[in-house]
This record gives sequence, structure tokens and C-alpha cells, in this order.
Amino acid sequence: MDKVKYRLKNPRLAPRRTILEIPGWAGKREPRSNGSHEQAWHCVPFSEGARYGIELFYPHNNELHVSKKDGRLILQADWGEPPQSGAPWPPFRNFGDMFYTGQILCDLKVPAGFAIRTEPHPRFYTDSTGTVPIAVPALIRNWWPMLFFCVFKAPAEGLTHIFRPGEPFVQIIVIPEEAPVELEQMSEDEAAERELQTRRVNLNRPNLSAETEWTSPTDTIFDGTYRHLHRAAKEKARRS
Repeated sequence: MDKVKYRLKNPRLAPRRTILEIPGWAGKREPRSNGSHEQAWHCVPFSEGARYGIELFYPHNNELHVSKKDGRLILQADWGEPPQSGAPWPPFRNFGDMFYTGQILCDLKVPAGFAIRTEPHPRFYTDSTGTVPIAVPALIRNWWPMLFFCVFKAPAEGLTHIFRPGEPFVQIIVIPEEAPVELEQMSEDEAAERELQTRRVNLNRPNLSAETEWTSPTDTIFDGTYRHLHRAAKEKARRS
């Protein structure tokens, strides 16, 4: 297992593998059964994607409200006196009115050949208030010794991004430093094989989804086909 080592200027950043908060930003603790409202954690691909990274938490005592009025960015917070460490203060600054930056001072050391990439925290995708900060994707290679700051997208006019003490505000994923992939259209044989896999899933869906089908209040039908296949694939990989 590869290790990611960290070094912090502020321990309240509290890096950890991202955890689904249920109840919380990942949804309510509702069963997969008729009448239950759709929850983000019901979706296995979303849950896996959300837990794939490392989350950081807003490390300051006072809330920060970021808004925009007449095209100008406004950052409101009672920061108090600058820290004795001499770190730049205030820790958040305007960055061209379209963006703003937040001081992080977090060092994540990944193995050779890997890099870290900042992403919006997954709670951004489940938020209905428009208040969750939007971290801008950035690739930081492993030779760079410190993540000094993170860039965020400014809110739209009339909206306010809110940073609250102890709330996660960015997700970091570890990925290969390079992406040596090339797009190529499938051959006829490859396309036929994938189509056959698709048909097999559809034909066997009644068996794969047995006793797991349910309907939400929006008349969306769910079943456990993907969960069962996912579980089987992990078990096969474990045995091989």
C-alpha cells in the first residue's frame, strides 16, 4: 500500500481519507426501499468517488463569507490579530474577482510517479444552498514541497460561499503524475465484446437485482445490479 505522508502548519486542517457523512452532506440515513427519497450515498459510483480522496477541514475559528456584489468580490470574516508564526494574514485573498485563494500550508508527500490534485469537496455536489466553496482543480507534482494555497471559484452574483470551522472545504486525490493515455476508437471485435457484456448485464438484470428493486417518490426505479457486480469484481480481484 502506498503511503502519503503529511506535514502541517495548522493541525486543524486534519487531513483524513474522505468519509461519507450520513446523516449529513451525503444524505439522510434512508433504506433502499419503496418510498425512500434518493440519497447520494445510494449511488455506489458516487460513494466510491467521494471516498477516493483526502479531505481537509477549514482550520480557523471564525466563519468566512465570500460573496459578489456589482462584480466585485467581498470577503467577510473577523480574522483577529495575525498569528505569531508570521504566516500571511488574512489567510484568504481576492484573486482577480473571478477567484479567491485560501492559505493552506499543507505538505502532502506522495510516492515517486504520483501527484496530488485538488478538487471540490464532494459535498459541493449534494449541496442545494449554493454556499459550499468550489475548489479549482490543480495538479501539484511530487517535487513541489508545500501546498501553499488553494484557489476557489468566486460565487455568482447574489450567492455566498461559507467556510465554517471544522467543515471540509477541499478534497485532494492522489493520481499518476502523468496521464499517458491516447484515445482510440474500438475495433469491431472490441466493440462487439463490450456490446455482448452490456447485453448480458441487461438479460441477467432480473436475477442480479432480485429482491433489491425499489421506487423513490420521484418514480425513479433503483436496484442492486451495480452493487452486486461491484462486490463480485472486488471478490474476484481479492482471490486472484
